[in-house]
Amino acid sequence: MNAIELKNVSFSYDGKKKILSDVHFVAEYGKVTLLAGHSGEGKSTLMYIVGGIAPNVVCGELSGDVLVAGENIKGRRLGYICRKVGVVLQNADEQIVQKLVGDEIAFGCENLAFPPEKIQRQIDTICKLMKLDPAARCRTLSGGQKQRLITASTLAMGQKIILLDEPLANLDKEGAKLLMGTLRSLAGAGYCVVVIEHRLDMVLPYVDDVWHIGGERVEKVEDRAEYLGSRTAQIADSCPAFTGGAPAFSLRDVCFSAGGMEILSGVTFEIPKGSRLLLLGENGCGKTTLLRLIARLYKPTRGAIVQHIGEKFGQKPKGSRAWYKKVGVVYQNPDYQLFMPTVLKEIAFGAESEEYAREIASLFGVGHLLDRHPQSLSEGQKRRVSIAAVAACKPEVLLLDEPTVGQDYEGLCALVDILNRLHRETGNTLVTVTHDVRCAEALCDRAVWLQEGKVSAAGGKELVRSYFSA
Repeated sequence: MNAIELKNVSFSYDGKKKILSDVHFVAEYGKVTLLAGHSGEGKSTLMYIVGGIAPNVVCGELSGDVLVAGENIKGRRLGYICRKVGVVLQNADEQIVQKLVGDEIAFGCENLAFPPEKIQRQIDTICKLMKLDPAARCRTLSGGQKQRLITASTLAMGQKIILLDEPLANLDKEGAKLLMGTLRSLAGAGYCVVVIEHRLDMVLPYVDDVWHIGGERVEKVEDRAEYLGSRTAQIADSCPAFTGGAPAFSLRDVCFSAGGMEILSGVTFEIPKGSRLLLLGENGCGKTTLLRLIARLYKPTRGAIVQHIGEKFGQKPKGSRAWYKKVGVVYQNPDYQLFMPTVLKEIAFGAESEEYAREIASLFGVGHLLDRHPQSLSEGQKRRVSIAAVAACKPEVLLLDEPTVGQDYEGLCALVDILNRLHRETGNTLVTVTHDVRCAEALCDRAVWLQEGKVSAAGGKELVRSYFSA
């Protein structure tokens, strides 16, 4: 018996434009199934349908048969479907509701009426498996650690069918290997695991079946090697070699603590003007915290970050409106900075004119989405809109936290090319955090490797190669 089977399934959010049309899809027990394809083509929608989210929570018109564990779930309540299917969505922050890691893992188990002793066993087992501290505060976790947490919370509930939407988003290479190895083991124990993912180089060694979604259809991929090769090649750097320059920022013995925990300790290095700096390191090592310190969103506990991009800003710890015209920040979670009613208004908010906003929108490949509400977009589209909105302000310094998450390979290539093109044209200083080996070198002149809140190494592209091969 198949765990999941879609027969002649079609779906539309507005009753007009179809996202999926006459789709046939199968996922079996005992296998890891990968669903890949272009951003915004319906991968998450298919998962919503199987998980009962659409049309029960997300409205839309659904036709065809959706069989889960041999039963047609059309018309079934979400609570009933959730007992059969575990779902890990893209946005970790939207799914975490408790203050402590242990309580978050217990939450789903309590909803399924597990006895207290079983819940505690699940917490202990899953936290050990996913390398999480049950006493840790959820809000202090890094993006990658939050991603592991929402996956852990789903695994603890024990459904035999598990759907994961971009579970490797924000995960470092060891975290990705840990998660995929765990999912592979679950499939070996008879689970059905369906993964939606763009980082094919990280997932294909662990999967059994591959399906591609695009043009409203879903088709099984027979030649996996060719499919992988066409979507995992390392992206070439289009910028000339950086020859050096005066510092834009000087970090001097920077330390930062929060919640009684030291996150950064004695960080010292310089960021030259006009350079492209890549921050490397495992989840929780302090990369995002360091970006926020540079952006003046946080104040160092000790030490100083001296900026050299405009004397009128002085060295005050907090940024001003004029400061953020100079320093653009793209957050790890695009939902934190998308607040306007349309994509056009979002990008035009800080742009010099609507005409320039339209030009930037076209450059980032979101020109066809100008009338859409930003929160209605796919995660990959949201990411491009959030970067476009900041880039439209023409900042001298651009700070990017995991900018490539949610991008298919073509979108990834295009995004890297755009960022480098803007860098060449404006001479901006670019600071990027990424775990994606395909684009890391293409966004880098210099690299700093953080380990446990300290600088363990600094160098050029050779350091990037060393980090990803370690």
